[in-house]
Amino acid sequence: MNKLQTADYIVFIIYFILVSSYGIYIYNRKKAKSTSSKDFFLAEGSLTWWAIGASLIASNISAEHFIGMSGSGFALGLAISTYEWMAAATLIIVAIFIIPMYLKNKIFTMPQFLAKRYDGTVSTIMAVIWLLLYVFVNLTSIIYLGALAISSIAPISFGACVIGLSIFSIIVTLGGMKVIGYTDVFQVLVLILGGLVTTYLALTLLSEQFGFGKDLLKGLSILRKEAPEHFHMIFDKSNPHYMELPGMSVLIGGMLINNLAYWGCNQYIVQRALGADLKTARKGILFAAFLKMIVPVIAVLPGIAMYVMHHNGMFQKEMMDFTDPLHPVLKSDNAYPTLMNLLPAGLKGVAFAALTAAIVASLAGKANSISTIFSLDIYKKYINKEASERKLVITGRWAVIIAMLIGAIVAPSLKTLDQAYQFIQEYSGFFSPGVLAIFLLGMFWKKTTAAAGLAGALITVPISIVLKKLPVWTSGGFPNYPFLDRMTIAFFVIVIVMVTISLIKPKPENDTHVMEMDTSLFKVSPGFIVGSVIICGILTALYTVFW
Repeated sequence: MNKLQTADYIVFIIYFILVSSYGIYIYNRKKAKSTSSKDFFLAEGSLTWWAIGASLIASNISAEHFIGMSGSGFALGLAISTYEWMAAATLIIVAIFIIPMYLKNKIFTMPQFLAKRYDGTVSTIMAVIWLLLYVFVNLTSIIYLGALAISSIAPISFGACVIGLSIFSIIVTLGGMKVIGYTDVFQVLVLILGGLVTTYLALTLLSEQFGFGKDLLKGLSILRKEAPEHFHMIFDKSNPHYMELPGMSVLIGGMLINNLAYWGCNQYIVQRALGADLKTARKGILFAAFLKMIVPVIAVLPGIAMYVMHHNGMFQKEMMDFTDPLHPVLKSDNAYPTLMNLLPAGLKGVAFAALTAAIVASLAGKANSISTIFSLDIYKKYINKEASERKLVITGRWAVIIAMLIGAIVAPSLKTLDQAYQFIQEYSGFFSPGVLAIFLLGMFWKKTTAAAGLAGALITVPISIVLKKLPVWTSGGFPNYPFLDRMTIAFFVIVIVMVTISLIKPKPENDTHVMEMDTSLFKVSPGFIVGSVIICGILTALYTVFW
């Protein structure tokens, strides 16, 4: 039952006060030191490695992880963890090869990189695309999923949740990246603690139902015994979920393209490391990789536990969607809210705070990136070229408020979607192959021309649409490729087109649109090597055991 007790409200109010007070403290402590736009948008030189790492994860994890990933754990099993575990490996690649390029060339926004490497046209087109994507897809869907999740476990209406989340996020965001970065450390602690509480409940409840008492380890062994089909990381073509996670593509294909675009070419994520020196940025990213390994424990395992209990006759009604009373259907996304509603008073408040922390941190991070791109790449370049530092900060704050207002207004319209999580993946995935191709060729192939960059920006969405629609247009005459495989095909087609254009009409010798590269920057410290080897070793063991 979606009801909070007095103890839950007390826990949540304490969480709210602590986050708000800490944010105000950070803001007041830092504001005297700098009022520059770079300090507001990037917290230049202010974030420690642990703040960078925590902020990366807090911005990444939201309601779609707790609700959507648990639902996928219920339906697909442990295989959905590949999104998290392969992200850990991708973060190592980003730390070694991509972040040094940004820091060496003093890049603060992704459109700035495109302007420096290609030209203003490519930069502006992508800036507009990113703003539209961030506001109408990412920000809107986070508000929608967050409000949906909270209203399912608390006696608060969907509309009130939308308003509350938006206001809370605005409060955090208006303090700038310093406040976001340091409050994210607290948010991560809360969301991991709350997530572990829910996982503990799921496993001990499972153990108890099978007659072994509240035994955590026994609960884990029951999972493997009762649902062996839910513990395979690699699906073959006979698996009914192959279209969602197509075999080896989750290791070397579309998943890598998706992750590199997200973690290496995404303002929303990369921004956390752009204000630091290389050593601090790398340590922060490595810390984020370690935290990423934990996410399946708090998001996927509860879903698998719910699958076993449901399969054995428990929670039959709770797992159903009664939107159509005459034809109720099993809804896997009900797994996490059902578990949270079983938590005792006080602990449910902890889990509720964890879910809120994840949502607010993601909203704040996304809003800050929208603010950064609009202020530095649109307002400063085209609206007010003489804008002062103070004016840019004020503009950035207004951009936060307006973006959040748009998100709150549009969010309720997503109720018509069957799966909001798929909505995010589908539309973001249309852009990822082109973005990655433009960035990688721009960084590591000096012959790439501005015309090639423009072509890459313009054809990425049409190619993705064609690959998606061709099976329908040809009545099945064209293969219906899995989503991740379509991304792989699109990426290589775009690379071929860009290389061809660059070779047909080479860059003039006096072209100044180049990236400075110093291969010595790719060298990493012994500590980074040790951390990377540990992560890769753990990943190898996980994929070997659960292949």
